[in-house]
Amino acid sequence: MSENSIYERDLERGKANYAPLSPISFLERTAHTFPDLTFVIHGAKRFTWGETYARCRRLASALTKRGIGLDDTVAIMGANTPEMYEAAFGVPMCGAVVNTLNVGLDAAAIAFCLNHGEAKVLITDTEFSGTVKEALGLIGRDITVIDIDDSEADVDGELLGEKDYEAFLGEGDPDYAWDLPGDEWRAISLNYTSGTTGDPKGVVYHHRGAYLNAMSNAGVNVCLRRVSAANIYQAIADHGVTHFCGAPIVLNFVINATEDEKRAFDHKVNVMTAAAPPPAATLQMMQEQGFDVTHVYGLTETYGPAVMCAWNPEWNDLPIDGQTVKKGRQGVKYHVLQDLTVMDPETMTPVPADGETMGEVMFQGNIVMKGYLKNAETTGKSLAAGWFHSGDLGVIEPDGYIKLKDRSKDIIISGGENISSIEVEDALHKHPAVMFAAVVAKPDDKWGETPCAFVELKDGAGETTTDDIIAFCRDNLAHYKCPRAVVFGPLPKTSTGKIQKFKLRDQARDL
Repeated sequence: MSENSIYERDLERGKANYAPLSPISFLERTAHTFPDLTFVIHGAKRFTWGETYARCRRLASALTKRGIGLDDTVAIMGANTPEMYEAAFGVPMCGAVVNTLNVGLDAAAIAFCLNHGEAKVLITDTEFSGTVKEALGLIGRDITVIDIDDSEADVDGELLGEKDYEAFLGEGDPDYAWDLPGDEWRAISLNYTSGTTGDPKGVVYHHRGAYLNAMSNAGVNVCLRRVSAANIYQAIADHGVTHFCGAPIVLNFVINATEDEKRAFDHKVNVMTAAAPPPAATLQMMQEQGFDVTHVYGLTETYGPAVMCAWNPEWNDLPIDGQTVKKGRQGVKYHVLQDLTVMDPETMTPVPADGETMGEVMFQGNIVMKGYLKNAETTGKSLAAGWFHSGDLGVIEPDGYIKLKDRSKDIIISGGENISSIEVEDALHKHPAVMFAAVVAKPDDKWGETPCAFVELKDGAGETTTDDIIAFCRDNLAHYKCPRAVVFGPLPKTSTGKIQKFKLRDQARDL
């Protein structure tokens, strides 16, 4: 910019006309405007916006008194409880970086995350004390440990820390004078991807991106320590829940709920689903049962959902199966994402909008991560040529909406033909006995690879055989896309409901 520009000369940026973007601003504003409105519901516990703001400030103050400050890492191993929410604000209020740990990881992985992120404080729920105790024995250094001893927990665990969370908050000042970051590019959180090969990668978010992706996402938070059909229906009926988010596995809990688990309600419930492409059958059954589902898509590297299947009112006139086809697409960019496209990763040119030509889905803008912690090489590859390379393969449909076809590593190449595991899984989920299904490549001497289906049946599904599954697929797919092997049993899943295909690939290789 030119210093001689009439729009720059004597027009300086200062506190009066500029503030760094940070989601902390949303909490302050809402606590000031609606201090007495209930904000968090957790069993018998209730906290207002004003109380939550004060508790976050106490947490920031208590951490500051322990010497925690700019760019220090504070890890939390927690369930879906108020403490988890408070850490999201209280930790960055003192300039530190919050690292929420995946409770589904084993002790070795937790120890890796604590050491790689150089965590100075660990806040941990007693439910996970077994894993955490073992991890603490592996890190080879001292770390401050604070226990969450949740009064609403239904399991007992060991106290590992010097004091519990409530006592720790008692050290803090509810009027703690926090400030916005000096630079909105500063780190606000560290988020480890579920590493399927090697160690997890540490994705770093900044205040600006977190602010933008948090827009329009406020409301009363109803916490569930356990995600089940009964708990979901109870929250909807008792607390008037109007919005909830869940992976397709959670939607399957809802649509397959027993009559004893269900509760009647007379209001509209909006559902956001992500984490894995939802089967068309699941979307259709949710809609038939009165839930309005919006399909979104994103990655850890894009602050979670960054793409949504924005609904066109004209589609309301389509039959329900036609609406389901529309809802099954990942869609278009969020309003705070700068750009989204599908490109040939070799030439970096967009694929034609024909719904057929596959390329890699790529993102650009403020809600793309800063990069991977202590991993410059992978950061450079992932952000090469000015785009974040997702590793997901998709197409652009004629109306500009994108549709995923697979992860690049999940495409099955059989006899020279590319087979989308998502397409085969979609067909399997239409089978009335199938609860969950996953498809991976099985090595084959003749074809190179063939599809192998792993199937988890519904309770009370009756006898279902390999021949039944294969015959059903042959009625719904081109024959070369059909599984040649079927394995029945529970599928390995992450804590967010993603099926762990890397474990299934290992199994398929040994069949």
